[in-house]
Amino acid sequence: MTTTPELRTSARMAQALPDPGERIPTLSWPIVAIFTGALATFAVSAWAAVTDVAHPVVTIALAAAAIFVLFTVLHDAAHYSISTHRWVNVAFGRVAMFFVSPLLSFRSFAFIHIEHHRNTNDGDNDPDHFVSAAPHWQLPVRFALMDVPYLRFLLKNLSRRPRAELLETAGLMTFTASAIAVAVATGHFWTLAVVFLIPGRVAMFVLAWWFDWLPHHDIEETQQENRYRATRNRVGSEWILTPLLLSQNYHLVHHLHPSIPFHRYVAAWKRNEESYLERDARIDTVFGAELDAHEYREWKRLNGALGNVLPVRMPARSSATRPVAHPVTVAAVERLTPDSVLVRLDVPEELREEFAFQPGQHLTVCGDFGGETLRRSYSICSAATSGDLEIAVKQIDGGVFSTHVVEQLEPGDTLELMTPSGSFGTSLDPLAANHYVALVAGSGITPVISILESVLVLESDSRFTLYYGNRDAESTMFRARLEALESRFADRLRIVHVHSRNPAHPAAQRGRIDAAKMERWTREDLDVADVAEWFLCGPVDMVRELRDDLLGRGVDVDRVHVELFHGFEAPSTREGFDDAQVTVALGGEEHALDLAAGDTVLETALQAGLDAPYACLGGACGTCRAKVVTGEVRMEQNFALSAADVDAGYVLTCQSRPTVPSVRVDYDG
Repeated sequence: MTTTPELRTSARMAQALPDPGERIPTLSWPIVAIFTGALATFAVSAWAAVTDVAHPVVTIALAAAAIFVLFTVLHDAAHYSISTHRWVNVAFGRVAMFFVSPLLSFRSFAFIHIEHHRNTNDGDNDPDHFVSAAPHWQLPVRFALMDVPYLRFLLKNLSRRPRAELLETAGLMTFTASAIAVAVATGHFWTLAVVFLIPGRVAMFVLAWWFDWLPHHDIEETQQENRYRATRNRVGSEWILTPLLLSQNYHLVHHLHPSIPFHRYVAAWKRNEESYLERDARIDTVFGAELDAHEYREWKRLNGALGNVLPVRMPARSSATRPVAHPVTVAAVERLTPDSVLVRLDVPEELREEFAFQPGQHLTVCGDFGGETLRRSYSICSAATSGDLEIAVKQIDGGVFSTHVVEQLEPGDTLELMTPSGSFGTSLDPLAANHYVALVAGSGITPVISILESVLVLESDSRFTLYYGNRDAESTMFRARLEALESRFADRLRIVHVHSRNPAHPAAQRGRIDAAKMERWTREDLDVADVAEWFLCGPVDMVRELRDDLLGRGVDVDRVHVELFHGFEAPSTREGFDDAQVTVALGGEEHALDLAAGDTVLETALQAGLDAPYACLGGACGTCRAKVVTGEVRMEQNFALSAADVDAGYVLTCQSRPTVPSVRVDYDG
């Protein structure tokens, strides 16, 4: 591929740096102030520790805070941004280095840190990659040992460093080891630990977390590839974050202009904000939601000022590529109504990413109950922002599993659960200002309460109207929770209760939710054109009638979301099909199977002994979702997939029969 001079010029301009408008001072007085304050704090903490004036916890906290602050002195010194006189930077840096980590000379640290800037996020050449790319379970250990990769990096580059610098580092290591040995020999090791060693590790832990991991984790672009996206600014809660992190929440500014003193990062950003945004600068909220330039401008507008940006974390999807079963412990069982319970699940830490969910998704329970092998799907009814995983189970006459749960399930029991699936919900956007309407009956509230609560928390300008049908107040699931939500979001949540067996209920809200009631509601106080998304969940007949009514009013089919807990029996369609070859991709392996005329893809996979995901077998739950890669199938029923899913080639394999001789289906895609 040839690159024209015009394209090369355009690429250079995209990477070109705006003038920050800030210069290195003759002497940075903020650095002098925090340096003096940190040394004084350390001295007081050491005196208090030696004389037993204060508890060790207090002295350790004070000393750790002092060392933490001294790192900013060391950091600015390494970039020679404390003073225009280089010797001033070296003097401050040497003193600060001794407290931060007396295993390296200041010049060695400066060399290694500059290499981090040159090779940010480069796994082979970035010393800070030790922390920023670490698995989450290793982070606590790596945070506390952040100077270890620096020593390793120095050993790797010994031939590149001046002899005097290496001698200084060796001298510091020898001094540190000797001091520890003397303290042990004279019985003063605990004093040394309280005064210096423990505070140093605590400070190192926080420094690695706040100054390295927060700015750089989960970013793939390197400094050479895109300097505007090799690290990030974190916006929001700046009244506390900026002083607490000593402006490192504007770490992107530091990487773009390393010579700017720490206390001028914010000023540089504000001076050139639009220039940075034009170059697609990486911006995250304080809790990790990434914002593009348009979203960032909107957040500023909606919140009035940059410092008030709200810390919204959008819910993540499950990391599982297809539903996979895991044993999960029951944390609590809470009675909702006489015939229903809420089951709170205790997901192990190592499975939390797999059990992350979107509002409106469900879990499938697998297992042997009453001598029968069952699979049952239950909607997740906790908000996606809550950190909880909950399902609600309503007892069905003759229902083996629902009876077991309502009457016998206890905390500490284990359920075999498949990871979340389903697509009943919709994408949420913190900047949206939508009106959502749900029409549900009975246990149809279970997926909708998750959607409802997530919308109200995440979309601060959106409204939600819920029409909820039950026999009476006593049979209403989540009655207290809905009342609390209605109080909390009184200006944005409206709930209309419809009772079929309560003669004292208002006449206009008695009976069942149907097209006639919809006609009255839309005539009196509900503007169909004003509704962005509709959610229908309940008995099959109710859902079909309401869906047909909405489509008949001209509502776009993509805006009407349908969830059924059981599909209805469709007319037999096994006739008119031929034998076929079906290749099933499942769990990273491919299986070539012979499909008998009229069988579904799922039936064939199960007959072959494959552990294909499924639950309802009626086209209602979406658990058996897979993608048709080659060939064609006919899907008889679909109450679970969106139009976008179908357009992308996804099908419900329990409802899909090949219409051509050869088909390839991917459950992992």
